[in-house]
Amino acid sequence: MSAASMPAEWERHEATWLSWPHNARDWPGKFAAIPFVYAEIVRRVSAGEKVRLLVGDSTQETAARRVLKRAGVSLSGVELLRVPTDRVWTRDSGPLFVRRGREKCIAHFRFNAWAKYPDYKRDARIPERAAKLLGVPLLDAASVVMEGGAIDVNGQGMLLATEECLLDAAVQVRNPGFSRADYERVFAQMLGVREVVWLGRGIAGDDTHGHVDDLARFVGPRTVVLCEEKNPADENYRPLNENRERLQNRLEVVPLPMPSPMVFNGQRLPASYANFYICNAAVLVPVFDDPRDRIALGILAELFRDRPVIGIGCRDFVWGLGTLHCCSQQEPA
Repeated sequence: MSAASMPAEWERHEATWLSWPHNARDWPGKFAAIPFVYAEIVRRVSAGEKVRLLVGDSTQETAARRVLKRAGVSLSGVELLRVPTDRVWTRDSGPLFVRRGREKCIAHFRFNAWAKYPDYKRDARIPERAAKLLGVPLLDAASVVMEGGAIDVNGQGMLLATEECLLDAAVQVRNPGFSRADYERVFAQMLGVREVVWLGRGIAGDDTHGHVDDLARFVGPRTVVLCEEKNPADENYRPLNENRERLQNRLEVVPLPMPSPMVFNGQRLPASYANFYICNAAVLVPVFDDPRDRIALGILAELFRDRPVIGIGCRDFVWGLGTLHCCSQQEPA
């Protein structure tokens, strides 16, 4: 039996998986705006691939159809699937697709809501429900807790992860007692990874305790964008510089600015341009009504010459402590 491997995000997709927003507690005081952000995401993604949209019941399906219709989004490229969810962060709870030879499979890791929240039982079942709906094999690594946002791959055997997220022994511990070597063995078996590049800490305000998809992302087989903070007084300054030192002799590193700090109700939010999503028709980039939006879009447009780079307004969306990459999961062609 051939080994499994995880394709890079920029490779051709059959579909993108999203979950319709319904948990108003994730956006206290701002939920009304969120479905319309989703409508724009669905519009942009469905221009180049199918959108598999998870709706837990008839109420969610009716709400999704109503908002998409009001926003002028065609449902011809949208497949509404009755799959119950707790939250919308499909990057972490959704199906993680791999290839095994010519066969498409789902790598089934365990999801426990970032070792932080108690309500995750419906989210934890999404991969098995997805495998049944598609009729694809489920490759079992269910004893290992892993979220899609904790890793980023180049499709050629290299993976990015942070020590803060996976190796911290005291905060949001996913797999107690797991070592660096344990993770590397699992990545090799389940994702076809031959080399793991370990970064240090993630960005300030990250509810997941260090997900790499807010910090550093592959944009080519040997090229990474890495968030950069130029203000020495900002709490991101030192950890981002330290991560640059870890990367600079191993890969080509392109600095990506951080937006100005965003705070709501006294809480630092994890606003980051690195949380972009690469789909067939575009690269969708979170923007925050910040002068640095234009700079970030320009940098990414130079790196992705084969598809347009489009900003999606996420000033309200990031109050949910995630943005575009966090809410999406690619299904390779």
